[in-house]
Amino acid sequence: MPSDNGFDAGQGFRGLKLVPRSDTAYRMKDFKSDQEVRWCPGCGDYAILAAFQAFLPELGVPRENIVIVSGIGCSSRFPYYLTTYGMHSIHGRAPAIATGLAASRPDLSVWVITGDGDGLSIGGNHLIHALRRNVNINVLLFNNRIYGLTKGQYSPTSEPGKITKSSPAGSVDTPFNPVSLALGAEAGFVARTIDSDRKHLTSVLRAAADHEGASFVEIYQNCPIFNDDAFEPLKDPAERDTRLLRLEHGESLRVGPDRGVVMGDYGELVVADVAEAGADRLVRHDAHREDPGYAFALSRLDRPAFAHVPIGVFRDVRRPVYDELMAEQIADAQAAQGPGDLGALLAGGDTWTVG
Repeated sequence: MPSDNGFDAGQGFRGLKLVPRSDTAYRMKDFKSDQEVRWCPGCGDYAILAAFQAFLPELGVPRENIVIVSGIGCSSRFPYYLTTYGMHSIHGRAPAIATGLAASRPDLSVWVITGDGDGLSIGGNHLIHALRRNVNINVLLFNNRIYGLTKGQYSPTSEPGKITKSSPAGSVDTPFNPVSLALGAEAGFVARTIDSDRKHLTSVLRAAADHEGASFVEIYQNCPIFNDDAFEPLKDPAERDTRLLRLEHGESLRVGPDRGVVMGDYGELVVADVAEAGADRLVRHDAHREDPGYAFALSRLDRPAFAHVPIGVFRDVRRPVYDELMAEQIADAQAAQGPGDLGALLAGGDTWTVG
């Protein structure tokens, strides 16, 4: 029989997400809490929060069925500023907590808010396993290429040579490419957007919410205190259109009016002059390609100087969802053995008494 939250143990989670729809017509202000928003002036988190609050009414999901789970960092203050359920958890562990919620409550829309330090350093293992398992959660990773909350140490995404309090002679680390990392973990939905481009950010959030299974979104986010203008070439109106590669499914990959993406000699993707290479050689973006190799090659187009940076949805494919597979196992066990007895399980088998 279906439970109160709409989950049918016999049917599992097949079909569309079972998050209930709301009869209430929400507005942006309905998702603003009474807490004072406190980030540094000019922080990109303000823009992301405003876009997220404006987007949530589009979900059509009751506020009580939306959960925001964060770790530690400036971005992790999100749960305080939203009138939904939420949890400000511990460093790097937000994906693990979100996994428990999503697996046990399919009626919830679960969002993980994390940063490049929280999600890729101490939380790296939790992140990649949540993605490979394809848990039904949405991960938003704010990447400002620095540790902000702890006052400016270099992070897993800081560029080589970055001079910070913890790398006074310059970082010698090779930085992570978050999109490449997510694709390597077999994530079914991977995207990138920018804090200052509200229209693009909202469209990516919408696509992530519609995806069944784990979605991963990297958001370039400015830290005006410890790493100001880290992404300025991608925001400057005079330069951005010649640097940004906007991914649109089915459309040719172009960087500005004169350059485009073609296939290289060894299967890699390279940016070339369209007049020299020929428009017929331009690669058409296929976000639904099952093999992640193409999306991975696309993610490698990043350059430290931001000469050509893809933004948009890199990959959007359907994979078996962890929640579904787990529910099917439970349903099969109940059908074969009947309802479980927790007391008998705890007292059975190899047990012993201490003292």
